Amino acid sequence: MTKRIFRSICFACFVVLLAAVLLLGQSLYGYFAKMQQDRLRTLTQIAAESAAAEGDLFFARWQNDDWRLTWIDADGTVLYDSERDAAQMKNHASREEVQAALKEGFGESSRFSDTLMEYSLYSAAKLPDGTILRLSLRQSSIFALLGGVALPLAIIFVFAGFLSVFLAVRLSKRIVKPLNALDLEHPSQNSAYEELSPLLRRIESQQEQLKSQHEELQRRKNEWDILISGMEEGLLLVNREGSLISVNPAALRILGAGSSCVGQPAQSIMSRDELVTLLKDALAGRAGQRILTIGDGIYQADANPVKSEGGTAGAVLCLFDRSRQEKIDQLRREFSANVSHELKTPLHIISGCAELLSGGMVKPEDVPSFSDKIYTEAGRMIRLVDDVISLSHLDEGAGDMQREDVDLLTLCKTAVQDLQPAANALKVQLSVKGERAVLTGVPRLLYSIVYNLCDNAIKYNRPGGKVRITVQTEATQTILCVRDTGIGIPADQQTRIFERFYRVDKSRSKAVGGTGLGLSIVKHAALVHGARIDLKSKVNEGTEITVRFPR
Repeated sequence: MTKRIFRSICFACFVVLLAAVLLLGQSLYGYFAKMQQDRLRTLTQIAAESAAAEGDLFFARWQNDDWRLTWIDADGTVLYDSERDAAQMKNHASREEVQAALKEGFGESSRFSDTLMEYSLYSAAKLPDGTILRLSLRQSSIFALLGGVALPLAIIFVFAGFLSVFLAVRLSKRIVKPLNALDLEHPSQNSAYEELSPLLRRIESQQEQLKSQHEELQRRKNEWDILISGMEEGLLLVNREGSLISVNPAALRILGAGSSCVGQPAQSIMSRDELVTLLKDALAGRAGQRILTIGDGIYQADANPVKSEGGTAGAVLCLFDRSRQEKIDQLRREFSANVSHELKTPLHIISGCAELLSGGMVKPEDVPSFSDKIYTEAGRMIRLVDDVISLSHLDEGAGDMQREDVDLLTLCKTAVQDLQPAANALKVQLSVKGERAVLTGVPRLLYSIVYNLCDNAIKYNRPGGKVRITVQTEATQTILCVRDTGIGIPADQQTRIFERFYRVDKSRSKAVGGTGLGLSIVKHAALVHGARIDLKSKVNEGTEITVRFPR
């Protein structure tokens, strides 16, 4: 803008200066032409008086190179001319100044001379004998006049040019300086030019609108970021060119990419060709779905096109973690298989014994033994079914079970009394110590926690071993600890002992009649009460299981 103002000022100064020179030259030219005409008139009158007094002698003595003298007869014939041969000159009767002189005694004119081929001033006077005396003067053109003052004009032009440049620079800076100093963040606080007030008010209004729109967009962006950041599913948005617009942290974690991938082609972070194909199909307007293994997980990939104005503006790709579901499905399959297997063995035993008894193939003295076998295996089946029902109930949340205040120490003493015959049979010593600890919970589930922990501690102990149950209260929790001196649990199996039907020593489990569901029931019952389970165990040294109930 400064350059445009500078050029405009310089151009204006140049035009004004040129116009001034031309007007001045025109004025001077007119002024000097009038002076020449007046001088020519005076000299013509003097020359006419001298010619009337001296006659032909006046023409013989005429010597003046600045003035042209012509003597013309009354009929227009040129009698004498100071610059040309009179005999060769045309008749001058039609000349304006000659006709005026013949009629009025004196005449003047100015025109382009055909004889001299230049612009001239003419003045003619009638002599007493009827002839005409005419004087003419060559009139300089305006360019000749300006040429005569070329040097002063050049000096004026140079001075005016420098002055114009100086003034243009200074004025342009003074004009632009307030504009450069405008505070566009606070348009209403500027007072540079009154003419800018409407513009500044418009800018302020637009800034308020932009600020409002920016705040709204930022609010929506924050909401969107919070939404997608909290998603466990991976989410990718791409435009119609296939470049990433948005990626949530879950997708970055699943695909093993960094946050700098936004703006890059989506296929640059996809390790599976199936994902690239899904995305291309979605950009072509076709939705798709795949089950893929990415890294250590199993994911369901859903790709859908984003429609806008009748076309595809982009695509969205969602990655759902199916690993947990697959694991649950696998556990269900294993659970069904284990239940079938656990039921199949006692059923075969019961069926075999019953078949032998019904066929009369058992000696009378062996009947009690076969009956006891049937009774034992039936009890085992009943315990297994009860445990399965309990687990199913716990899987549903046990929301229908009534909670009440329960003294955990008293509950432990009751469980020990119930398990004392089994402990005596295996020569295991049971003991309970601690302090009174009242919990709000489901009595049956709390009892099952204590019973199953103590039952396992007895079954997987060694003859002469010990089981110690401790109840302790703290400011924020109530602690139940069951320690035994049994066979222990290998470190690589400690994370799996709470799985259904998992046994550390399968042969021993079969011998002691366990169902393999006791610790699973403990785990789910603890979850119902919001408790945490800690396990410490060493092979051949014993196991310590601690259940921490929040108060």
